[in-house]
Amino acid sequence: MLANLSLKKTVLTVATLNLIYFAYEFSIARQINSVSLFADSVDFLEDASVNVLILLAFGWSIKTRIKLGYLFAGLLLIPGIAVLSVAWEKFQNPVSPESLTLGLTGFGALIVNGFCAYLLVRFKKSKESLTKAAYLSARNDALANVAIIFASVISLFWASGWPDLIVGIGILLLNLDSAKEVLEASRRERALT
Repeated sequence: MLANLSLKKTVLTVATLNLIYFAYEFSIARQINSVSLFADSVDFLEDASVNVLILLAFGWSIKTRIKLGYLFAGLLLIPGIAVLSVAWEKFQNPVSPESLTLGLTGFGALIVNGFCAYLLVRFKKSKESLTKAAYLSARNDALANVAIIFASVISLFWASGWPDLIVGIGILLLNLDSAKEVLEASRRERALT
């Protein structure tokens, strides 16, 4: 019971932080025309949604939570679809976003995601796909933020939109991998019931 209460508090904190940084990062992404920040901001919104759904699922049966695990696997793909759309536009006109703003925003996102991953790390070995989804999202987002910072440094020396575009596609690949891991965890849970 105490573990559930601790997880609920953690998930609520993570959802709130993700929603706040989504709003900030999305506005910056639009302002500087950054594919990687756009992809990451949509991912923050997806993470907030996943964590809210985890909170709602606490009173549900195992079978319903397994079905929700499948839904989460699909939700992890949403940022990828958005990235493809924005990336196509950037591919046609690879203008570099403002490097310093890109890097500072990516660094802020790294702090938020690093803190969220830190909060969720004690739940990463959970057999429940919902909890695993929350941890994987936070972990992958922190990795994506390091790549955004790296793209901003490259853009300081090479005025091109390609580093930003490549990182945006990388975020897409991370989300595909997370979706696969959550789907596999849901299948394992289903096999045990």
